[in-house]
Amino acid sequence: MAIKLWLIGTATLAAGVLAAALTTSLAAAGSEGVDHLNRSRSLAALGSEPQCEAYSGLPVHWRSDAQAGMVHLHGGEFVLGSNAGYEDERPAGDGKTKVGGFWIDQTDVTNAQFASFVKATGYISDAERQGGGAVFHQPTLEELNARPLAWWRWVAGASWRHPQGPASDLSGLASQPVTLVTQADALAYARWLGRDLPSEAEWEYAGKAGHDGAELDTAPRDARGKPTANYWQGVFPLVNNNEDGHVGLSPVGCYAANDFKLYDMVGNAWEWTKDVYSGPHQSHSNGDTASVAPAGRRHITPMVIKGGSFLCARDYCVRYRASSREQQEADLPASHIGFRTILRDS
Repeated sequence: MAIKLWLIGTATLAAGVLAAALTTSLAAAGSEGVDHLNRSRSLAALGSEPQCEAYSGLPVHWRSDAQAGMVHLHGGEFVLGSNAGYEDERPAGDGKTKVGGFWIDQTDVTNAQFASFVKATGYISDAERQGGGAVFHQPTLEELNARPLAWWRWVAGASWRHPQGPASDLSGLASQPVTLVTQADALAYARWLGRDLPSEAEWEYAGKAGHDGAELDTAPRDARGKPTANYWQGVFPLVNNNEDGHVGLSPVGCYAANDFKLYDMVGNAWEWTKDVYSGPHQSHSNGDTASVAPAGRRHITPMVIKGGSFLCARDYCVRYRASSREQQEADLPASHIGFRTILRDS
């Protein structure tokens, strides 16, 4: 078979629907990471399949509350990076890093939220200007033998509005993460709300949620062995066993939140940060999406993306971890990358 799978060791590496109101209070939830500013805040009830399926994709009090859909983290010190993953994840020195307090979206920005932004501003995304984007599809063995990285295609007309190409639309996808957005698109949305993209350190602080144990570098599964995030189970890219219940992107919030009450910090969609990628430069572990872009296309600065996606598997990528990081050209729209926003304390 004309493909090399990167075989990497894996040892290191309240259901119920409240569909009527879809609100819950963090006051009852409690966590060391989320502080008094979250008391009595109403947020979407998420964390199970019935709840994420019922979610509209718009947070409670959307556009009437400056922090709609966000939780506040008081900040603190943590270890940035991991010694159990890839070379580019190694901590610098002891890794101890401090971040200040900030508000952060509980979920990835959804198609419904991005559509609200576009309706209000008339914004045209980079994929629409460029005429397409890099879109994943599950190849056949024959396709894999025919060309490298056969799971990526440049699809003319693909954009956040048409995630699989011109014939597709967002019907039934309002609560999925918006994808096929560049870093500039993500920043434009964030600034519309008076927010920003997280730094790599801010994102990882939120993703680790106060933990620093070995569990951070293992595939996310519960005590019964069931996946607790949307990532690839099976032999990538030919066989997806679908143990997590989703093939491709899932709606936001289908799995339990981390201890900072944040959903999908691991898996589903990679997330843009505001930081330029530095450190050891490894090849793209999801396959270099730039390789399928139109010939002669100019690529700009690689930025850090965090969290892994539905494409990360135990035999390929293995980046379904809070410490994971990847590089992505800032101007390259792809179907496995979204974002969330933050609002720093003044």
